Parts: sequence; structure tokens; C-alpha cells
Amino acid sequence: MDPASRSVCVREVQKSLSQSVKRLLELKIEAMNAGAYFDVQEAVIKAKKGDGAIIFQGMQNHTADSIKSLEGYDRAWVEEAQSLSQRSLDLLRPTIRKPGSELWFTWNPSHISDPVDQLLRGEAPPQDAVVVEVNFEDNPWFPEVLRDEMEYDRSRDPDKYAHVWRGGYVANSSSRVFKNWRIEEFDTPDDVVHRLGADWGFAIDPTVLVRCHIAGKKLFVDYEAYMVGCEITDTPNLFLTIPDAESWPIVADSSRPETISYMRKNGFPKIMPAIKGPNSVEEGVEWLKSFDIIVHPRCRHTIDELTHYSYKVDPLTQRVIPKLDDRDNHVIDALRYACEGVRRVQKRSR
Repeated sequence: MDPASRSVCVREVQKSLSQSVKRLLELKIEAMNAGAYFDVQEAVIKAKKGDGAIIFQGMQNHTADSIKSLEGYDRAWVEEAQSLSQRSLDLLRPTIRKPGSELWFTWNPSHISDPVDQLLRGEAPPQDAVVVEVNFEDNPWFPEVLRDEMEYDRSRDPDKYAHVWRGGYVANSSSRVFKNWRIEEFDTPDDVVHRLGADWGFAIDPTVLVRCHIAGKKLFVDYEAYMVGCEITDTPNLFLTIPDAESWPIVADSSRPETISYMRKNGFPKIMPAIKGPNSVEEGVEWLKSFDIIVHPRCRHTIDELTHYSYKVDPLTQRVIPKLDDRDNHVIDALRYACEGVRRVQKRSR
């Protein structure tokens, strides 16, 4: 960072600094042994010499008047720019106007209609715009754990692979099952009833545990555990990555009674099999669709599945047909199991 330059890191929604890229910048400062040049404070990173600073902002918090506070900044970096609204883009562009100032956008494309795509990859991008497409093969430090997940998606779901790993737009949006959800950071109240669901996997399917709670017509998903190739002996430790998982009832896929028995004997005495029954998948999915689902940003596999879980498409006509496609649904299944008891009680009361 130039000791005199001032930068703002922007997201569409930022309720706290933990949702910003501040921690990432802190880790880079530590990794590069550059602590002598920066003063890392609670809400800002400052240069130890000069007036340089990096601040962190959420565009939804700004108005036409408040955005003027950024007029003197040298650059704005918009992370997760595919989520930036047209309103926020219209506020930001004329504000960062200091001579030599720059706007940086980083994003994984979602839809061709997203404002940032229309601006930079549409028919008439700004004359001085520089657009660089970067994928995993351009990253010399691409970790093996992500490579394994990429190969899993490549083998199971070409649409998901093209979007998540190759920067393609979300395909077959009309066939997507869930449109009633959003990503948002939230704090889970102490007095909620946690609902946990588990789905079993091994060779190519993940073992999953998900935690959620219900408040009115909102379903909050705050933690997930997810591992492909999880040995049964490693499953208790996987589940323990979710806070207090051993203390709450867990409803698990009933197809593996031996795994449920093992978990009961190894720290999870309250785990029980799902009841399932005729049409339980379809009814469970429709029940989930009746809620506003709010997913904490740390639950990235939940986010992936809600994005890609689809109805089948007729291969001849390309029309969507009313049958659920049995893929990208391991967290979804666990979420159904977690809420199975509530759904059955509500069904009986109707």
C-alpha cells in the first residue's frame, strides 16, 4: 500500500467486520512479514508512515449523502461484486472520482443480468476498463483440498462445475428449486431451539451435519460440517466442529442404522433415524420452500446446494419437469431431516 493512498473495501451487505475482507488482509500482512508497515486497528488498517488507510464498508448502509464521505479515496475494491445492486453501483461510480482513482471489482459471475456484468462485460464497457478472467489454474497455490472438491463437482454436476470453478453463469435458472433464500451474517440467539440433521456418505458423497433454527417464517442455517471420504471413526470429530452438536437431538438418514448406532456409542446419544415415508422428499422440499431461508456465509456448501439444486429437464425439449434431480442435495437432505419433526407436527395440525 502506498503510504499516502486511501482505499475502501466494499460489499453490498456488511453487518460486521467479520463479514469483510479485513481478516484476509491481516493474514496477508502476517504471511508477508509486513507488520512493521501497518497499524491494524479494530475498524481500519493504517500505514505507520503517511496517511494511508484501508476501511471496510457495506453499500446498503449508504445514502446519496453518506457516500460523499468516500470522495477522497484513491480506490474502492468491491468484493463479491456479483451481489452489488444497481443502486449501489450508481452511488459508488461517481463517488470515487479523485484524479487517478480506481474501482476494482472481483466476483464469480452469477447471471448475465447482474449490474457488474452489464457494466464490465456488456456491450459497451467503459473505455478505460480492464477485465481479466482468472480461474483456478491461474493460482499457483491452489490447495489440494479445493482441487478434490473441484473434481467431485466436475464428475457429478457439469453445470455447477462450470459456474463454481470456471466462472460460468448459473445455468438452467428456471429449473432451480430454491429461490427463497439469501446469504446474510447473523448472530444466533442463546434461547433458540437448535435443529440438527445428518446425511451419510463416503466414497464420492459427503457426510453432512447441518444446524438450523426456526423463527416465525424464517429458517436460519448457522453451521454445517461436510466431508467427502469421511471414515465412520472420523465422523464424531467431524460433527464436533458444530457447536454443542453432542448436546442436541440429531435426526439422521435412516438408511445407515449401523452408523447411527456407532454415533450413539461415541458421544452422540441423542441421534435418531429419520422417519421418511412416501413422498417425504417432495413434501420436505416444498415445506422448506415455504420459509425465508437465511444462510450464514460460513455455510458455503449449503449455499452451493441451494444455488444448484434443480428439477429435472427434459433432454429433448429442454423443458423443466416436476421431478427433483437427485444431486446437489446432501445438505438439503440433512436440512429436511433436521426439520422433519416440525413438518410432521404442522402437517397433522392442518
